[in-house]
Amino acid sequence: MRKKQARTRALSRDIPHPRLYTGADELVDYYQRIEIRTMSPEESQTSAQQLAQACAAALWENDKATQFLDMTLSEVAPGSCHMSMIIKDHMCNGHGDCHGGYIFTLADSAFAFACNTYNQRAVAQHCNITYIKPVSSGDTLTAIATEVSRQGRSGIYDIRVVNQTHNTVAQFRGHSRTIKGTLIPE
Repeated sequence: MRKKQARTRALSRDIPHPRLYTGADELVDYYQRIEIRTMSPEESQTSAQQLAQACAAALWENDKATQFLDMTLSEVAPGSCHMSMIIKDHMCNGHGDCHGGYIFTLADSAFAFACNTYNQRAVAQHCNITYIKPVSSGDTLTAIATEVSRQGRSGIYDIRVVNQTHNTVAQFRGHSRTIKGTLIPE
C-alpha cells in the first residue's frame, strides 16, 4: 500500500513529518497530535486587505505612467480599486473635449491595480471601452474597478469612469491573465 503525502503543515517542530509514518494508524495519530489553526473570517478579510494594499504599493512604485499623469489611488481592496485624475488643458483634443486615450489610460490603470491585488502578476489580455459622455478640462474623473470573475489564470473586471458629479462618462471592461512572478516577495 502506498503512503499518502499530506499537505498540512505541522506547527509543532518536534512531530516528524507524515511521510515518516508507515501505517494508517500512525498517520491518524500524527494528525491528532498536530495543531491545526484556521483563520477566522475577520482575520482572513484583514489579511486579504493587507495583501491588496501591499501589492498596490509595490505596483505604484514602478508605475511611472500612472504617476506621470498625476493619478491618485484613493481606495484598494481585493479585486477592486478607485483611481482619480484631473483633466488638464493639454489632455484635450481638437473638439475641446478630453482625448479618449486619457480616459482609457485612467480606466486601464484602475484595471491594473484591481487585478494585481492577489500578489500574482497580472496583465491585460483584452480591453474595450465605450465613451458615454464628453469630458472637459478641469473635470475630475474617477475610475471604479470591480472584479466580475476570477477563474484560474483569467479574470474579468468592469471599470466605470465617473466625473465629479458622479455621472458615468465611460464604461471599460478588461480581461486579465496572470503570468509568472509576484509583486511582493513571499
